[in-house]
Amino acid sequence: MEDAHAGEQPVRPVRPDEGGSWQGPGAPDRRRRGFRWTTMLWALLYPPRGHRVYPTISGVVLISLALGIGTAAYNTSNNILFITLALLLSCLILSGVLSWMNLSRVSWRFRLEPALRAGQETVVTLEIRNEKRLLPTYGLRFEVAAEGKADAPALCLRDRLDPGGGRVSLERRWRPERRGRRAVELVSVASLFPFGFLRKSFPGDLRVEATVWPAPVSYQEFPVLCSARRSAGRPVERVGQSGDLLALRKYASGDSHRLIHWKASARTRQWLVRQFSSEHQDGFSIWLDPSRDLWPRPEQFELMVGLVSTLAEDLFKRGRLGRVTIGAEPPRLMRRLQDVEALLDRLAVLEPVESRTANESRGPGRARSVLVFAPEGARGVAAYLDGQKAATA
Repeated sequence: MEDAHAGEQPVRPVRPDEGGSWQGPGAPDRRRRGFRWTTMLWALLYPPRGHRVYPTISGVVLISLALGIGTAAYNTSNNILFITLALLLSCLILSGVLSWMNLSRVSWRFRLEPALRAGQETVVTLEIRNEKRLLPTYGLRFEVAAEGKADAPALCLRDRLDPGGGRVSLERRWRPERRGRRAVELVSVASLFPFGFLRKSFPGDLRVEATVWPAPVSYQEFPVLCSARRSAGRPVERVGQSGDLLALRKYASGDSHRLIHWKASARTRQWLVRQFSSEHQDGFSIWLDPSRDLWPRPEQFELMVGLVSTLAEDLFKRGRLGRVTIGAEPPRLMRRLQDVEALLDRLAVLEPVESRTANESRGPGRARSVLVFAPEGARGVAAYLDGQKAATA
């Protein structure tokens, strides 16, 4: 027997970050509308829904002090008290105006690292951009919620954000609890700039959904799977990653950089990669039955999904994965890395289905080298290869 644990390194390669479009007062679609004084004055008198401006503790103290000084000034007709009252009120007005200018023409968006896994920590990056020409931006506070939970500390802009397209990135750690489609949203944006007397906040209006793949599971291999893996094969003329060189072809998305033929690429001025002959080995097929009668326990169904995804990745790395069939869906050929990614995306949202009749079911039939899955006891899951136990989790 052999212990195997897959999933330390995801199969999915690094590719451009996934994220949402720019949102906020400085978003491109809002900049096209132009600036109008009437729009600004109307927004000051009747703020949009969700926009709030309320005093802080120091602001309440300042307002109370202004009321006291104003009462004393009217009772005593003292010019010094009137000047002091004017200074206090001007501080409040200036605080509101500078707070509005601090938030104008500022936009933000999320950037997520690819290959999100349930139970594994990832980084959620909030990118902020300042499109003002002259004024920098200070002291913004962003409240981010992942999976509907906003219990993490807010992200604070502690440094100066320069004008003219200056950018800064704020990061938050996130550990998805479950597989599936999970949302990360910006709940609110707040600012205490410049004096901290008034707090201006409004909705972030930013939401990004990401696909979280199943968590990798530890499983135990049995001799029927190990011996099949160690069996030697014979070279055949088909595309692979071992054997003799067959030909050169143009570079395609998903090809490994190690396969690039540098001399030929420099001579032809286009990227060319090498194609090798691979060893002929009988690959495995995977058939998964997600019927509710077979998997009545939700925790056992989740373990089965994790085992299927882990085995599929391991077999693909060994070059032994042929096709995968889920229930009555058409078979999926696993030829490229993108095929495995599409399979993991499907497994991420897979749910138990009602039982089907014998005519509707697409069972493995008489095909050989087919891995099927069944419950093992009250909590375990086993994979069977031609009627023999091949792996268990």
